[in-house]
Amino acid sequence: MRRHRFGRVAAALAAVYLAAVIALAVRAEFTGDVTLLWAVVVDQSGFMTDAIRPWWWLSPLLVVVAAGQSWAYWLVLRGRESGEPARNGRAVRLLRVTLYVDIGIGLLWLVPIPYAWWLSLVSVPVQLALAWLYFLVLRGTTPRWLRVLILVAGSLVAAHAAVSSVMWGLDMDLYAWLSAAYWGRILIWLVWMVSLLAAQARDPRWSPATVRFGVASMILSFFQPSGYVTVGFTNEVPWPLLFGELLGAVCACAGMVWSARSAHDLGSLRHPAPRSRPAPAPARRWPLPVVAIVLPLLPAAVNLLAHGTPFSLGPDNVLWDAVREVGDGELIACWFALDLLAGVGVPALLIVAVVLRRTRRLVRATVATLFSLAAACVVSAFTDADPFLPGELPFYPDSLFVKGGRLVSAGISPLWYAFAFTASALLLLFLYTAPPERRSRGRALVAVVALAVTLCLVPAADRNRGPITTAQQCSPPEAWEQPEQEQPAELTAEQRFVCSSRRRDNGLRQFSADTPDQEVLGYGRWICDLYTRDDRPELARLKLSRDALTGPLADICPSAAAVVRAGQAKQEREVAEMQAQAQAMCDATPRHRPRIQPAKAIRIREPQWTDYGVLQTYEGEEWDDAGLDPRNGLVSSQSGTLTVVTHSDFDLCVTLETYTRRPPVEIKGWDTVVEVGYQSPTGEIVLRDDLSGTVLPDLSLNGRKGHYRIRVHYAWFPNERTDKEWPVQRLLIMAYPARGDKEIVYRKKK
Repeated sequence: MRRHRFGRVAAALAAVYLAAVIALAVRAEFTGDVTLLWAVVVDQSGFMTDAIRPWWWLSPLLVVVAAGQSWAYWLVLRGRESGEPARNGRAVRLLRVTLYVDIGIGLLWLVPIPYAWWLSLVSVPVQLALAWLYFLVLRGTTPRWLRVLILVAGSLVAAHAAVSSVMWGLDMDLYAWLSAAYWGRILIWLVWMVSLLAAQARDPRWSPATVRFGVASMILSFFQPSGYVTVGFTNEVPWPLLFGELLGAVCACAGMVWSARSAHDLGSLRHPAPRSRPAPAPARRWPLPVVAIVLPLLPAAVNLLAHGTPFSLGPDNVLWDAVREVGDGELIACWFALDLLAGVGVPALLIVAVVLRRTRRLVRATVATLFSLAAACVVSAFTDADPFLPGELPFYPDSLFVKGGRLVSAGISPLWYAFAFTASALLLLFLYTAPPERRSRGRALVAVVALAVTLCLVPAADRNRGPITTAQQCSPPEAWEQPEQEQPAELTAEQRFVCSSRRRDNGLRQFSADTPDQEVLGYGRWICDLYTRDDRPELARLKLSRDALTGPLADICPSAAAVVRAGQAKQEREVAEMQAQAQAMCDATPRHRPRIQPAKAIRIREPQWTDYGVLQTYEGEEWDDAGLDPRNGLVSSQSGTLTVVTHSDFDLCVTLETYTRRPPVEIKGWDTVVEVGYQSPTGEIVLRDDLSGTVLPDLSLNGRKGHYRIRVHYAWFPNERTDKEWPVQRLLIMAYPARGDKEIVYRKKK
């Protein structure tokens, strides 16, 4: 504490904050209310206060987060080191002041008070000043191109913030702007941070610890989700929301600590120790270094030239799922860039740098990078991802990785990349980690074991023997779930058989989803041969039923297809005979002769049918299924809904009549006659059954709204049923404008 100018004061303030949080945690444990504790430590804006519950582990977790915040506040408030200050120029002093102002603005936003939208514009000139002052202060220690890059990137960050704030305040089309400029902002911010940290690392005025804080701040921001969509129950822990809010609080502190330390270091008189450059490893003969360079280029060339895919992993893996769900836009952009660079062979350039410079630090960093890429490829190859695509696919081209609205794999197996990266890393370890006389037997044994494990992956990398019909192709989305231009291609007969062979109830052997099509088809053709020869003993030995094989084999077996076609033809003949009989019966039903002249009368010639015996109108906004089972057995009504119940297994012969006045009552020849009142709110009285597609003509009087009386006549035809005749149902429906809701049953046979 004494090493810094305000160390004791900063420690006291940090201790007060931590003590207050501990007191709030104790209060929360006794009262069961963690709202105030959550608001002080994490969520000053109250974004997710309603989702927080008094879980037993939340208060201790918030105390741990507050302890980290206290340490961060101490680092921010302690000031420069004690003693003689650094003698810097005017630009350095202005940069320190600007950094402190930026920190103050960040702390001000933590105060839970209402803010006008224009207050966010205060940070814009501060960001512009930081970009310009860094450009001036870094003169002499940083190349000019890097200083210009810092100036341009910092100015663009400020411009984006200004445009977004103004559009937000003026209620302009912010969504369209953010959609167009979001990824550009991420790229600009990454360029700003990386270039600035690289410049600080070269400048002796900033300590390595300060640079590490900046790197940590940037990395933590990658894992902060930018938005959440969660659905849960009352007592369920909203992990995505909770993780995002806690990580946001940590990120804010890390960013402030980096800015504060950047300002403190500029005010402290530092005497950096001279850095000694380690001697490079001796150069090696050309064959092995060239092999290490070429290995990452081989899968990249095959993937790009043969498959047109410049990516090593693609989005169809669990790693991409994790990045998309947990990470922010910066992490998604970095992951895409890493996948693209690895896919086109850029790691070979790192290996070239190692071969030329041969420094121990560069060798270790390159080997760690290659092993990390290899591990990512192995995880991607041996794990399955969720094929469902929520919204648009960021960065990756849909033409390669989206088929039928779902994610698919493209290119060669990632295990080829894993083999190449691992082999190159082992070669670099063998060539440049230590001189031959200092290399221990233990290290050689580890290298041999790692090489053996790598070689074991080579057969698995080529495990796909021929094309595979994927699960996405077997179960594509419905036509209305995707754009018309992205409709999936129709499956071939062989592909349909492959898809059916992966179901448990197909009557055949079940194959896994990664079995090549040619293996499934070979098995199917063998069973087809047994089916065609009617080899009952062999089928019995395989525990297969010949009759049950007809349907599953029809796509690839001509004899089974002939049996299926014969069965379909027989079924079509039976349906045609039933339809012809029903049509003849409807033609033979007595034609109704109205007692008075109707406004319109429609005798529907074709037989009608229903899926479950119900015809209904749907004119009201609210629908109640209470009228599905009328007490009179035939018809019921409520406002906007008229229900007519018939038998679901027999055809209907329907006649509709609409009158201007009440027609005489007719009961002769009918089994049931019932009249009800009906209120038509739209003037369209259309009885329908959407499941069967049956829609009757409009019963209303020239589109008249208001109250009607509906009289329904019902009878079987013929009255005397025989086994040789398939009866039909006669239905006569009359409608006329009149008041009254009373239900009248004129006739009802038991």
